Amino acid sequence: MTSTAWTGMLPVDDTALYVSDTGGPGRPVVYLNGAYADQSHWKRVIADLGTGYRHITYDQRARGKSRRSADYSFEACLRDLDAVLTARDVERPLLVGWSYGGILGWHWADRNPDRVQGLVTVDAFPIGLTGEAGRERIRRLFRRMRWAFPIASRLGLAAKMTADQHADVNIECNEISAASGPVIERLTCPVRFVLATGDSLGSKDGEMDEGRKVLDPIVAHNPNVKVSAKVPSNHSKILRNDSPAVADAVRELAATTRSIEP
Repeated sequence: MTSTAWTGMLPVDDTALYVSDTGGPGRPVVYLNGAYADQSHWKRVIADLGTGYRHITYDQRARGKSRRSADYSFEACLRDLDAVLTARDVERPLLVGWSYGGILGWHWADRNPDRVQGLVTVDAFPIGLTGEAGRERIRRLFRRMRWAFPIASRLGLAAKMTADQHADVNIECNEISAASGPVIERLTCPVRFVLATGDSLGSKDGEMDEGRKVLDPIVAHNPNVKVSAKVPSNHSKILRNDSPAVADAVRELAATTRSIEP
């Protein structure tokens, strides 16, 4: 089915999301951003994939050009994905999620197994800082960074939120991620992981690379889940420096799902 290109504001709940859809007859690929990032981070992946796909990107609530909301919860983000798919008349997308977006992808695919063609996860894995010590560590980090948020939001690296709101999003994300191993283990769609190397903002002493090992038994247990690549970039720079590996994972997934479509 051919669709018309569209860019604009999509009303959802008490907010409006900035959505871009390249249109055309290509397979629909929907990109899910990092926790505080805007859609601009996907531009290299989209350029690598080219015009053979229909690329749909959007800014989550209070990120990029989207408006603020009273609800920044994970469930609200899942509703927003549903709203974008409905508004753009997309029935079975390929989902490509980085970090927070990868976690959204796991849970949306788990709840909608008949509505997703496949999922590419970019450096998200089911671990997280939990408990009171983890929550306090996150809150301290975001309070130290609060002076940078107005600048970072203009660069697509932070949300139009307070330091405490940033922390609340991160705390919820860590708790959901840490409990997501069983979700990935039962996914029935093809899933491809592209993993980074080393630590990133807020992590230290090899925590992230140690955390990535949690995927090993999941890959061994679920034949739908595979690691497509592990690349030199760290978590923050993976879309900028290793976009070809992400694009290759999308192509691999597209080829796999093409062979099993009815």
